[in-house]
Amino acid sequence: MKGILRIAFKLLVNDKGKYAALLVGITFAVFLMVQMTSIFSGILMKSSSTVINLGAQVWVMDPAVNNVASSIPMPDYVLDTVRSIDGVKYAVPLYSGAALVKLRNGIFQSVTVVGLDDNSLFGHPELVEGKIEDIYAENAFIVVEDAEIRKLGYPTVGTDFELNDHRGVIVGIARVAASGLFGIPTLYTTYSKAIQYIPSTRFTISYILVEPKSSDAIPHIQQQVKRLGYEALTKDEFMQKIANYYKYQTGLGTNILIMTVVSFLVGFSVSGQTFYTFILENLEKFGALKAIGAKGSELVYMILFQAMFTAMIGYGLGVGLCTLIITIAKLRIPDYSANITYTTLGFAFFMVLIIAGISSYIGIRKVLKIEPFDIFRG
Repeated sequence: MKGILRIAFKLLVNDKGKYAALLVGITFAVFLMVQMTSIFSGILMKSSSTVINLGAQVWVMDPAVNNVASSIPMPDYVLDTVRSIDGVKYAVPLYSGAALVKLRNGIFQSVTVVGLDDNSLFGHPELVEGKIEDIYAENAFIVVEDAEIRKLGYPTVGTDFELNDHRGVIVGIARVAASGLFGIPTLYTTYSKAIQYIPSTRFTISYILVEPKSSDAIPHIQQQVKRLGYEALTKDEFMQKIANYYKYQTGLGTNILIMTVVSFLVGFSVSGQTFYTFILENLEKFGALKAIGAKGSELVYMILFQAMFTAMIGYGLGVGLCTLIITIAKLRIPDYSANITYTTLGFAFFMVLIIAGISSYIGIRKVLKIEPFDIFRG
């Protein structure tokens, strides 16, 4: 078997032009598939950045909420009722809203303001500069150090700005796990200051963050909240709901799917046609092997080996090229949304196997029909 596979390898790489065309087709297909799905994965991660950064186990919200940015304010009695549910360790309010700040240079910039519970500061980010206690000071805000901080002029501790005729002062620089999706800087403050500084409706609670006494208490909490006419979701459930919104209720998911399918078709058409041409040009060699005693199964192994070898090399080159492009893009564009995950790599690998399998099938059918006397008669 080793001898047969060695012959298959030499036949494959002997025609450098055809071999290069096979690699280019698969590499380009893998690159596009990984690139498209990585961008989609990065967008979904950024869309759930607030959920990831705050880290609450259970989120209580209005049932009509479909993503974290479109919160619907809830009345205060909901917070009191949630706190009284058996199994709730504690529950705190969260304010999340948009605001417009005026910088020192006179430029106006949109920001997302997150108001944390005054008593516990539950969900506060990790500070790299300043002290978390300073958030209680008058006009105090904490800015998130991510790709969007440049839009605020790279503020430092002590930098001031104006928000709705109120003076704001940066008292801390924070680091978070995931930056936002829409390229808007994020400011943290206390809940009381957020509702004082930012005009809002009669109800001001965007979400209620719940810490259950145990994971077994979560179903009971969800049931009781549902009786109130509201919805309680775990962190993973809320992230999935946000992902479903962007997948199915916006054009984003459809566009990414179309591009991924196009990438697959491009790779399949180029590699399939090239591999079939390769089989036709080497038909006499396969016939000669069959004439000197090679079994049909051995010829099948040869073709499968050639297809899989090319597919794996192309897969590695495609993933490597995509990783390089994404790395360069993130260095040049800090808020570039792309995230290569194991799911992304697994999906691309599965699609490459399909391309290799179909290409092999086309070649195998042709080779198995060869009759040795036809080769020698020619």
